Amino acid sequence: MTKKLLYKTSKAYVIYAFLIFVISAPLFYFLTEQLYIDDADETLMLQKREFEKYVVPQLTLNDIQKWNKLNRNLHIEPCLRVSKESFRYASYYDSLEKEIEPYRELKSYIFIQGKPFSFSARINLVEAEDLIENIALLYLVIISLFIIGLMIITKKMSKNLWKPFYETLNKIEKFQIDSSSHPTFSIATTEEFNRLNSSIEKLIEKNINIYKTQKEFIENAAHELQTPLAVFQAKIDTLMQSSEFTEEQFKTLGALTESVSRLNRLNKNLLLLSKIENDIYSEKQTIHLKGVIEKTFDFFSEQAKGKNLTILTELSEEVTIASNPILIDMLVSNLFLNAIKHNVNNGNITISVSSHSLCFSNSGQSQSLIPEKLFQRFSKSNPSEQGNGLGLAIVKKIADLNKWNVTYSFENQQHSFSVNFK
Repeated sequence: MTKKLLYKTSKAYVIYAFLIFVISAPLFYFLTEQLYIDDADETLMLQKREFEKYVVPQLTLNDIQKWNKLNRNLHIEPCLRVSKESFRYASYYDSLEKEIEPYRELKSYIFIQGKPFSFSARINLVEAEDLIENIALLYLVIISLFIIGLMIITKKMSKNLWKPFYETLNKIEKFQIDSSSHPTFSIATTEEFNRLNSSIEKLIEKNINIYKTQKEFIENAAHELQTPLAVFQAKIDTLMQSSEFTEEQFKTLGALTESVSRLNRLNKNLLLLSKIENDIYSEKQTIHLKGVIEKTFDFFSEQAKGKNLTILTELSEEVTIASNPILIDMLVSNLFLNAIKHNVNNGNITISVSSHSLCFSNSGQSQSLIPEKLFQRFSKSNPSEQGNGLGLAIVKKIADLNKWNVTYSFENQQHSFSVNFK
């Protein structure tokens, strides 16, 4: 599934911002907590030094019990041996708050009148936790606002930055090489987009010139071929009427006649395509589709007899369309001819008309054709088979000119070509 360029760039920013958020949020919390604990440890050490400097010289052994009662977070008790100074986390019941609260505690030793005592100092961490949580929440708010703002700014900047690109893309999508109007690109403030527009303009101009040259060549060649082909056909007809031939010579002349007829059809189709591309058939009328099919039915039913084909029609609805009569005749004729030409002996053809579409279905080869190649000029589904010629290409060109849609489907061993009018 394809995604827009803006979506892909925004997605990359969002993923990057999310990763930064996920990594930095807990890291920020733990670092803040560690800084506070370090500060608490320094405070406890400072209390110990102050106690040793200002209290111990005046404190006697008899004053220890009274001093412990007067100091809530400092405590002195006898010890048998001097232990190593350490910090630890502890929990104590707070009689004021009536709950167990966390503390940071310093365990050390001191000497009072020459005797060792255990000294402990503690700091309540409840306020620290609240402070850290508030700081973390503030951080989350700030980083969230930063990320959201970054995304909004990036999106707006990207839209403005890529606006010339999308304008160019839109004009290229609407451009048709056989149209009279050519796209013009505005000057952008970004050098790369100006280079892109300049390259596209040169490419379009070059392709238009090539297309015009090819179209003129086909048109001129088709016109020039008309007279030699007519003379060639006339000479063959005269020769066949004025001389006697062996069976082999007669077959050769028959093959030549068939080849000339095919060249004549090809020549007429090339001229027709050229006229369609030159917008010769722009005039439209209201056409009764049922009448067009009935008019061509007699002619093609005779051709269908050669393969013993059964033709069924479903023309119950009186459908009218707005188009050029000549083009509609060619559209129906080419679909009819295609259904006969690529059919099998004793096969069938079904012609159905609805309010929105015209459909020709026919039997034929037992596998689906390649839709991408069907409407191309002289395309072949198989290199060993006869090509499609120009018939379906003309159908597609007429449909495009009228803004209709041509589709192909294969179901129940039936090849169906549908022209959808809406």
